[in-house]
Amino acid sequence: MVYIIRHGQTDRNRSNVLQGRSDTPLNEAGRAEAKAAGRYFASRGIRFSTCYSSPLDRAVETASLAGGFAWKDILLDDRLLEMDYGPYEGTSLKDPPEEIIRFFKNFVHNPAPEGMEQLDQVVGRVGDFLETLKGQESGNILIATHAIAMKGALEYLTPKSYGSYWSKFIGNCAIYAFDLKDGTFTVPKECIS
Repeated sequence: MVYIIRHGQTDRNRSNVLQGRSDTPLNEAGRAEAKAAGRYFASRGIRFSTCYSSPLDRAVETASLAGGFAWKDILLDDRLLEMDYGPYEGTSLKDPPEEIIRFFKNFVHNPAPEGMEQLDQVVGRVGDFLETLKGQESGNILIATHAIAMKGALEYLTPKSYGSYWSKFIGNCAIYAFDLKDGTFTVPKECIS
């Protein structure tokens, strides 16, 4: 099985700020969430043979705490990075500019504002990463990433979702699981929201 987890809470999450590719660490609440995810896996006898993560510290630390991996044993992959918010990096969501409001109100029909990575690009790079898992069908795999990147993975794995994951809330340390059988991905199932 493959398990994909969003990183735990950071101070920027708590402050409702677009952190994107800023290398913001987990806060104490985020560490507690990641440890709780680790207990979830342990209570079900789930052990991981391999762990992949976005290179940002908040994802790597989540992978370490939830999956029981030393940082040096986690395989980092840039394709698991969060969406590139470009000039909107660090924007407060308490009073965002109109173009950000428009984009977040209807991801499917409104393109990302100029300077931001487009959603089809997110799906493309995360999908490219997922394709590299084919052939690694023994043992459980843990993937630690970010909210929009995770939504991109879920969209890739569920072609008939028609964009429904873009508007779905993905909380800190949310977990989805899917299988890889004979080179084919199963539809992901939500484990923890």
